[in-house]
Amino acid sequence: MEHGPDALTRDCEPAGGPPPAELGGRDTAAVSPVNFVLIAFATIAFLYVGRPVVLPVILAWMAATTLRPLVRWLSWIRLPTAFSAAVIFCLLVGALGAGFLELERPATRWINEAPERMTEFRKRVQRIFPKAQHLSQATAAVSNLGATEAEKREEQRKTPMVEVKDERGTASILNWTGTLLAGLGEVLVLTYLLLASGDLFLQKLVRVNPTLRGKIRAVEITREIEDNISNYLFSVSVINVGLGVAVSAGLFFLGVPNAAMWGILAALLNFVPYFGSIVGVVILAAVGLLTFDSPWRGLLPALWFMALHLLEANLVTPILLGRRFTLNPVAIFISLIFWIWLWGVPGALLSVPILVSFKVICDRIPSMAHLGEMIGR
Repeated sequence: MEHGPDALTRDCEPAGGPPPAELGGRDTAAVSPVNFVLIAFATIAFLYVGRPVVLPVILAWMAATTLRPLVRWLSWIRLPTAFSAAVIFCLLVGALGAGFLELERPATRWINEAPERMTEFRKRVQRIFPKAQHLSQATAAVSNLGATEAEKREEQRKTPMVEVKDERGTASILNWTGTLLAGLGEVLVLTYLLLASGDLFLQKLVRVNPTLRGKIRAVEITREIEDNISNYLFSVSVINVGLGVAVSAGLFFLGVPNAAMWGILAALLNFVPYFGSIVGVVILAAVGLLTFDSPWRGLLPALWFMALHLLEANLVTPILLGRRFTLNPVAIFISLIFWIWLWGVPGALLSVPILVSFKVICDRIPSMAHLGEMIGR
């Protein structure tokens, strides 16, 4: 089977030429508002119920789209597509395995010591902000205002005692880790298969489309989505890796233990718009306050990450991405909330790439052009 743009172009050319009515007719059928709402709700229900199947497919497609330029580059030097995909896949698995082995020990240690660290963190915060503790005590005193000593003792007796059992928490962590590794394995295998298939699915999409206009539009939309998603995710990944390296270096010189782990966490959190940077600042503030006795020195890790994030968001990313991927901040925030509600953390990571794909489709279909205008800035 022949692959590549030439084969796609020939698939788009019917033997006898397109009939005049086909080229001049309407490209899409009108859809009533009621049908549109029903289709939207049905799609949301399908995505929610089919999450165990749909989510790995979407993640694998995003990963394959991001890595496909590397596979094409290897194909240009006369390497078979399947072999090029295998090389990229092995490099990806090796990088993930090295990162997991490097972070497994410190991450496990922090998880096991989380209860003691949270108690120590609460004590340090109360020592740094004593007025907050006084306010809490005053609130408790107001709530008990007017109660007799016997009523207070009875209330204390009724208060349930909470006993923390480590066995259950350890089992939950093991189950969660096993589920994560299984899902990651599914995504990796499917990513390799998508990379090795090349343009097979695009060629099949062209063949099943009955009209010339549909064939051309399918190729254009697919190519543009792949180019936009690949450029966006590859650029953002490079930016976030650089951010993680800078954060790790700064934390290392500040004397924070496990600086590499916190740098990788900062890079991963930066994939999530808005909320990722907030969570990163809070985590690094807690780590700094647990590491250093001085409150001002304890806030330096969070301030370092905040300064780097502001530099990245306002200077580095606009320069590298330009206005090609400029989206409406309101649309980004709404998309983020929706996909977090639908798919949780993976939805947060996929919210912007999905929005970019949707904008490309809207820009290519005249009946949806108004939605693309609203999404863009």
